[in-house]
Amino acid sequence: MKFTSKAATASAVAVLALVLGACGNSKSSKDSGKTDKAHSVALVTDGGGVDDKSFNQSEWEGLQKWGKKEGLVKGVGGYNYAQSNSDADFVPNVNKMIQAGYKTIIGSGYKLEKTITDAAKKNPKVNFVIIDDVIQQKNVASATFKDNESAFLAGVAAAETTKTNKVGFIGGVHGAVIDRFEAGFRQGVKAVNKNIKVDVKYADSFSKADVGQALAQAMFNNNEDVIYQAAGGTGAGVFSAAKNAIKSKKVWVIGVDRDQTADGKYKGGNLTLTSTVKGVDIAVQKLATAAKNDKFPGGKTQVYGLKGNGVRLTRGNMSAKAWTKVQEFREKIIKGDISVAEKPSDL
Repeated sequence: MKFTSKAATASAVAVLALVLGACGNSKSSKDSGKTDKAHSVALVTDGGGVDDKSFNQSEWEGLQKWGKKEGLVKGVGGYNYAQSNSDADFVPNVNKMIQAGYKTIIGSGYKLEKTITDAAKKNPKVNFVIIDDVIQQKNVASATFKDNESAFLAGVAAAETTKTNKVGFIGGVHGAVIDRFEAGFRQGVKAVNKNIKVDVKYADSFSKADVGQALAQAMFNNNEDVIYQAAGGTGAGVFSAAKNAIKSKKVWVIGVDRDQTADGKYKGGNLTLTSTVKGVDIAVQKLATAAKNDKFPGGKTQVYGLKGNGVRLTRGNMSAKAWTKVQEFREKIIKGDISVAEKPSDL
């Protein structure tokens, strides 16, 4: 009996060590807040991490805002995150959060679909959220975004801004989500001027800034003066390439998922034309609040589009003419006068 007790204790310590090792810093002497295990929430990122200046960061900022508003501690019994450095971390990170007792677990992005699906089946008393995909299970709430609508407006902004009639699109990884970004952007460009050439390239990664920089540099060398990047952490490289190119010619970058104006700052100005903002931070807060109020929308899909500002385009550094044109197309999309494609093959 003594041996069994020691073994159980050792096992529990090992599990806790694993949880803390994968997560943000646990509660310290400077942390304040209460614990509420029945309404605790954890975020599991994809490969970009919570400092990717894009998708994951926006979600984590939303969860932090919610947690602080609720007076919860950052850590077990409150709110926290587990960072995935690669796809191989998805399963262990989700399992660690389950073992730590988090009541609601959020999967950041469509790449976690299988992991969340399997975990939800095995843990019916735990709430799960999948962002950017749909899972038909009673304990899973899905949140999707009409990225193609805001991307269409980005295309309008690019078309109204380019001086060379050559623009670029750099995607992270091929898939349904990035398809929406590409399709919307290309359609928006052509809606303004069918003669503008749109160069499309993929990095095959959401976390390789060096690849993003190389792709963008080639585009700038090809006289493409506006690049829209939908590539997570890879997009940081696009900004780096633009800051090198701006020394000899005027170029612009369109940000993604959150307002990336700060990323475009350089000595003498700012090269972020605009950003397509995705309300993942708002979605996280709304779903966490629903769970807190014991009204978790399991089995349902929340859809966010231009209507209601679920997705939007920032004013950024667009000219007054370009901004006016963007607003005209925004109203047409909301009214249903324009149907925005979701796949490049639909163009």
